[in-house]
Amino acid sequence: MDHGRKQRLRRGLLEVRRALPADVVAATGEALARRTLELDELAGPVPPRAGSAPTVAAYVSIGGEPSTRALLDRLRAAGVRVLLPVLLADNDLDWALYEGAERLVPAGRGLLEPDGPRLGPEAVTAADVVLLPGLAVDRGGLRLGRGGGSYDRVLARLERAGARASLVVLLYDAEVLAEVPAEPHDRRVHAAVTPSAVHRFTAPGARTEG
Repeated sequence: MDHGRKQRLRRGLLEVRRALPADVVAATGEALARRTLELDELAGPVPPRAGSAPTVAAYVSIGGEPSTRALLDRLRAAGVRVLLPVLLADNDLDWALYEGAERLVPAGRGLLEPDGPRLGPEAVTAADVVLLPGLAVDRGGLRLGRGGGSYDRVLARLERAGARASLVVLLYDAEVLAEVPAEPHDRRVHAAVTPSAVHRFTAPGARTEG
């Protein structure tokens, strides 16, 4: 079991993020937005469900996370249907539509959430692309999360539904590592986007369990 190794790695990565100046985080967000919009799933004709706009499940970055603020606005301006998470009492995630930064309201744990109607935890299964927070990813696509379990539930829900969404983690360049410690419940992502590159691991629809 690699739980202890994961905890030590998390602490080190979080320490580096906490030391980042705010202007560096903001500048990283601009570069990350450009790179993310270069994804084949978003740059070209996205194959969403017939007659609908593409749907992207994203999140509002906090603290030293790579900033998603510019990306959210660019996705929405491009006509993408953007879902944002709403944290539930049991750490599971509900979802609501992103309707602009002015419609985000403070929530617990320093989070910002949409103030619109809740769509239910299953709403994420309609996403064509799921953008995931994380602390690192390895060369095989194994994602290291923060350890809260919220996105483990999301990934399990997508798997149960047979969803074929592209799973993409957003990171800093130095957070693409040779290896990330794994536990049985961990799942792999299809790609990672950093300010300087898009890293591909597996094709959407391929088996993603760790």
